[in-house]
Amino acid sequence: MNIDPRIKEMLKAFPDNMPQIDKLREILQQTALLGLARHHFFQHAVFYGGTALRILHGLDRYSEDLDFSLLQPDREFDFTPFIEGMHREILSMGFDLEVKPRAKNVETGIWSAFLKGNTMSMLLSIQDRGFLKGIHPDQKIQIKLEIDTEPPLKHLPPVNKLVTNPLPFYVVTYQEPDLFAGKMHAALCRSWKNRIKGRDWYDLIWYIQKGIPVNLIHLEERMRQTEHLKQGEKLTKNELLDRLHQKIDEIDWELAKKDVALFIPDKTRLEIWSSTFFHDLLIHIKVLE
Repeated sequence: MNIDPRIKEMLKAFPDNMPQIDKLREILQQTALLGLARHHFFQHAVFYGGTALRILHGLDRYSEDLDFSLLQPDREFDFTPFIEGMHREILSMGFDLEVKPRAKNVETGIWSAFLKGNTMSMLLSIQDRGFLKGIHPDQKIQIKLEIDTEPPLKHLPPVNKLVTNPLPFYVVTYQEPDLFAGKMHAALCRSWKNRIKGRDWYDLIWYIQKGIPVNLIHLEERMRQTEHLKQGEKLTKNELLDRLHQKIDEIDWELAKKDVALFIPDKTRLEIWSSTFFHDLLIHIKVLE
């Protein structure tokens, strides 16, 4: 199967120092989004999370997964036809990629699926062999898709955002204060033990630098849903700051740096990371109440 010429143009547009597997992953992510958009998925759901920040807002770190949330809770929602439509779109672009759906998690209401394929064969379909330095013949690429069928509400009206590749299309996403609320929930409530996600904290810096406020009401709803906040308990700015300061003191920042270093081009940005740095950073956080 021949690769679509637009895919080759996408590959050329990435920076030369960007790892080949990250270039391929982003091409596949955007092609998957196109497939979902063409099958009217965004009439039902929003795109959010780290990859949404990367693709829609220019976050300067690479991201692995595609995260979605229904616009309204629907336990009967079936992700399968949209996954099948997305897969057909990916195949039509010339990629030999399999899709493996996973049954919905009854407890969490999360549907998931995986895109899987051989990295070298897909890159070879786009470029010549000289392009493959450092790629092992058996290396696999995997992209996880998740959709929350029981999403927290009390968010701002979702918005349309244009994606220009492989060809122009629109996705629906949360407004930035709600995206920040989702990231804040991950930073505060993710169960990580020794697998701390430094990526959550890298993104938190991005939001604060951009002056984006966190939607406190939406964050409160998320925390109540996951039982990190009791029913009837209010989340004030001071309560949020107290929880953040406590979390900062619990984190091994060397492990956090190791996690995020794989996903950013400029590792020197992590040199400042410490509990002191993040405590000081919180002075600049803004909230939308």
